[in-house]
Amino acid sequence: MEWRNDSELFELIRSTLYTPVIGDILDGLGFYDQFLPQPVQPIRDDMVVIGRAMPVLVESVLGKRPDPFAMLTQALDQVEPGEVYITTEALDCASWGEIMTATAKRRGGAGAVINGFHRDTPQVLEQNWPVFSRGRYAQDASVRAAVVDFRCPVYINRVRVDPGDLIFGDLDGVLIVPRVAEAETIQKALEKARGEKVVRKEIEAGMSSTSAFEKYGIL
Repeated sequence: MEWRNDSELFELIRSTLYTPVIGDILDGLGFYDQFLPQPVQPIRDDMVVIGRAMPVLVESVLGKRPDPFAMLTQALDQVEPGEVYITTEALDCASWGEIMTATAKRRGGAGAVINGFHRDTPQVLEQNWPVFSRGRYAQDASVRAAVVDFRCPVYINRVRVDPGDLIFGDLDGVLIVPRVAEAETIQKALEKARGEKVVRKEIEAGMSSTSAFEKYGIL
């Protein structure tokens, strides 16, 4: 093991890995549905998110309700350092904004991954904190969506997200690494990423892709 704690693990991933190589390893281990839907992207291209999942279950509602944000504020106020606030689907309103960003950032959260939309874009961007979403949309959630539970297992499309799972997102997408496969996945991804650097140097020096693949088994 090349890391002793989450802090070292997150820094190792940030400095060495990228989502495609981890996704390849998960495929090889039989975990075929670990990427979130493709539209979930960083709201600024250089954003990277790494942390432990705090899943939030969001459901569609219609109309005014008493205390529409009660469960939402409870969830925000329980974000722990190193956690990523990650939501299920809500596509008719914004599920993230300026004040939510300020709250989660102040609590030491590692980022937000919204399977829906964000708003207050300039105010979120100026806080320089990683947010991933399906895009910008100003429509308010108070009469359209509600947090009904958090720190519970959820499904985002076919991807199961359990509390404490490893989340990694970059410009190519967001994936979930299950706890049961975490150590093996990251170690093999480190080996593959380092091997890819060797193969690229060989190709840049004149080796063909076919010969490189035959020699290293990496493409």
